[in-house]
Amino acid sequence: MKIDSAYTSVASLSTTTSVSANKALEEKLDAKSITNSYLAQYQLQVEEKSKETFSFQADTFTLADIGYNGKPIAELTQMEAKELVSEDGFFGIEQTSQRIADFVLNGAGDDVEKLRAGREGILRGFKEAEEIWGETLPDISYQTINKAVSQIDEKLASLGANVLEVNA
Repeated sequence: MKIDSAYTSVASLSTTTSVSANKALEEKLDAKSITNSYLAQYQLQVEEKSKETFSFQADTFTLADIGYNGKPIAELTQMEAKELVSEDGFFGIEQTSQRIADFVLNGAGDDVEKLRAGREGILRGFKEAEEIWGETLPDISYQTINKAVSQIDEKLASLGANVLEVNA
């Protein structure tokens, strides 16, 4: 009889604990946390797919893939290199920021979450470039990234999205 009583007490305690745990879990699993969980999972999947794609393309990527059909970079004179990074040059702020922004804008369309993810990806990649460079990048780099991000921010604003909103 004592065994049955002990079993009943343990079963009752287990059920009470389980109900309390489930109730606490339900309180924590609101719509925002579920949405954020799905968003985090999506971002991880995008990052993994991007790594796979980049690894594959890194071996076959050429400057022609981004529209550059000029003289090989290693063969440029100092004057030709300066022209390429000048205001109107292929690698200047205007054209480079446009290519960066277009990559995100064309890929995301009007999807606010994809635009935000693309924006974050640009900023993360830029931060990694700074770390690889080991010091402050040239000013042209900051001007270019700011202009590209600004174009994405304009698109987000035109869709009624709060550019400063961060998903936590």
